Parts: sequence; C-alpha cells; structure tokens
Amino acid sequence: MKIHYVLPIGVALSLIAFSASAQFGKRLLQKAGQKAEQKAEDALDKKLAGNQNQNPGTTGGNAPGTTGANSTGNTKSGNGNPSNNSGGGLVSTPPDVKQNLADAETAYQSKSYGEARYSVQQAMLGVELEIGNKILKSLPSTISGLNKIEQEDQVASSGFGWAGLTIQRKYSDGKDKQFSLVIANNSAWMSAINLYMSSGGYAQQTGGQQNWKQTKVKGNRAIIEYNEGSGYKLSVPIGQSSLIVFEGINFASEQEMMTAAGVVDIDGIKKQLGEQ
Repeated sequence: MKIHYVLPIGVALSLIAFSASAQFGKRLLQKAGQKAEQKAEDALDKKLAGNQNQNPGTTGGNAPGTTGANSTGNTKSGNGNPSNNSGGGLVSTPPDVKQNLADAETAYQSKSYGEARYSVQQAMLGVELEIGNKILKSLPSTISGLNKIEQEDQVASSGFGWAGLTIQRKYSDGKDKQFSLVIANNSAWMSAINLYMSSGGYAQQTGGQQNWKQTKVKGNRAIIEYNEGSGYKLSVPIGQSSLIVFEGINFASEQEMMTAAGVVDIDGIKKQLGEQ
C-alpha cells in the first residue's frame, strides 16, 4: 500500500479532546498562530530557495525524473556521478498522536510556540491517516467481479484540517475493465458539483447524445456523466464538504455502473468522516 501525505495545519481543538484540555488548545492556537507564522514561512522560503538551487529531480540538465544515462546502458549521469540503482525508499511512519500532543503541551509551556504548532500539525496528520486507512479497510475487496489493486491504495492530505484529505482505491479485471473511487474533501470539486445540481436536469451534445444528468445513489443526490473516451463518472456529495467520485472504464451500461457504486457503504463512510 502506498500512502502519501503532506503536513496539514489543522484546528487543534478537535485533537486536544483526545488527550489535552480544551483550554490548552485555545491558548495554543491563539499564540502559535501569531508568533510562529512568520518564522515558519521564512523557513519554508529558505528551504524552497535551496531546493531550486539544487534543481531536485533532474541530473545533467535532463527533464525531471531522468538522468544523463543513455540507451547504451551507461550508469553515469550527465554530471559524472553514478546513477542510483539501489535503496529501499522511504518508510511510511504515521505520526504518534498522543506523543505529539504531549510534545505540543511541553513546547507551549516553555513558550516554544513554533514547536508547539508543529506538534499539533503532526497529531492532526496522524488522526487523518488513521481515518483514511480505516475507510480503505472498510471498502470491498471486489466490486462487479473486479479485484482491488492493493498497490494503488492511497491516503493523502494536503490542506488544513480535513480540507485536502483524499482516499483512493482502484479495481480491475487485469485487462481493460476498471472501477475506481476517490473520497475527497475538495472545495473546488464540491463547487463544480453544486453548480451541476443547481443548473437543471441534464445536458446534451450536438446530435442529442446526453452528457450528464442528476441521479441518486442509496438516497444520495448525485451527478452521472459519460464520455466515449473515459467512460462513466459518478459524483456523490456526502455532506457539506466531502464527496465520492466513482469512475468506470468499459462498463456496458449506466445501470451496471450504478450497481457497482451501490456496493460501497456510503453511509458508513459519512459516519467515519463525521459528515451529516
């Protein structure tokens, strides 16, 4: 399983309820937000500037992700350094929520507000990853005869609090039929879906071919779309800020796509995300 994530800056009060007092969380946010913001931004700017000078992801002036080695099997990069051909990558280690909350309180008491804020961010990230992985485990192993592709499972977070949380799973028959779902807290996606919902029933291409229409999945309002190149896409809002997007490639009909989406426990996902 691949798990990718970046640090969110979350609302601390919901986390403090796990282990620390609400009073500590309130004071932490007030002071950390004022005194640590500039310091964190300056450090980030410095880091980004250093990365740009080093030009990461490229060697020898080639395109990103490539090296100077040519098709003849040369293992040297363009600048004369050897190309990396070993190593196990990075180990995914979710943050320890309780330890980071304890570290945050200690840092706050010592007036190290930047460290306190960082620890709260790490604790929030740990909670998000735990929720994301629980949702992945609750999803079916097979849907419509398609098996899950375990190495494609992903949990990612790139926002503040729950904003930017993304959970992904794909299913395939090993040939040309695929079903995938993405559970996301994404304001841009939600805005687009709300626009669809408020615009009427359906839209047509020239010639009368219907592009999209409103529908329902297990009582939840949804938008289903069809494109000859990419197949079916079914978007289901699940609360104020979250949605599930199902995609089906080489499904025979709209009904087959709807049946596949109906296998997923949408209400259970809502509950785990805390959506109403």
